[in-house]
Amino acid sequence: MDENTRLIVSSSPHVRDTRTTSKIMLDVIIAMIPAAIVAICVFGIQALLVLIYCVASAVLTEYVIEKILKKPVTISDLSAVVTGMLLAFNLPYSAPWWMCVVGGVFAIGVVKQAFGGLGANFMNPALAARAFLLACWPTRMTGTAFIPDGITTATPLGIIKEGLDASMLPSMMDMFLGVNGVFGAIGEISALALLIGGIYLICRKVISWRIPVTYLATVFVLELCFGAGFSGALYQIFAGGLMLGAFFMATDYVSSPNTVLGQFIFAFGCGLITVIIRQFGGYPEGVSYSILLMNVAAPLIQRYTAPRVYGIQKQKKESEA
Repeated sequence: MDENTRLIVSSSPHVRDTRTTSKIMLDVIIAMIPAAIVAICVFGIQALLVLIYCVASAVLTEYVIEKILKKPVTISDLSAVVTGMLLAFNLPYSAPWWMCVVGGVFAIGVVKQAFGGLGANFMNPALAARAFLLACWPTRMTGTAFIPDGITTATPLGIIKEGLDASMLPSMMDMFLGVNGVFGAIGEISALALLIGGIYLICRKVISWRIPVTYLATVFVLELCFGAGFSGALYQIFAGGLMLGAFFMATDYVSSPNTVLGQFIFAFGCGLITVIIRQFGGYPEGVSYSILLMNVAAPLIQRYTAPRVYGIQKQKKESEA
């Protein structure tokens, strides 16, 4: 038989995707650029420095650990860059360089590499690092209350939570654009920039619409049920890290279910916990903790929503045997 016409049969998978990890991560980086630009325009050079510190510490930590463990160096896949950017997006512009470094080391060294590297972490590394930093330095992590001209203010969710004068709240349009007194973590202030990035990821088929849409819709509906009204519920969508979490962190491949039903359940749980914390908790924001808690539940959700493998029957109960 001619060598060129010989039928070669290999093991599955027989259909392969041309997308690589580095291409996917590059798309995520591109999607985060609009929010990064807004942050730099609003907070100035300090926001850029926070981004640089976080990305550099994340990449360097991954390189050093893989060298020490004599593992293949994977910094070229850009996953550490994405983790660093997401960590920076969850920090105040006033975060000192050493806090960015501690967060980067914790995210990569403890949450990612300690569990086996890319694809083995059980929760989002950037969010875990944020929770760690918040537990260690709560005052510095709420440093977004300090704006560049030295006047102190509060984030929109903080104003709502503390029952302060409603006139202090930015307008709905300001919240959407991220300008005129909208303060928070550097990557969460502009709903428009995050929406542009999220739509880009969906169009590029990097993420599915199911988790972000279900997450946002759950928060909106539950806020309506708690009497926030249409404008109040919409304000909650634009406020805090909800848009950032819905599009960029709840959709993490590793720490979220990959089944259709599982993604709906996962996103609903994120929305439910977010609203419970915002409405009844002592902390004004609940996005980070809601996603982390659902990350822990993701394997269980995946297990009970996975489709039955063709040709395999469920074992009968002993009572029916």
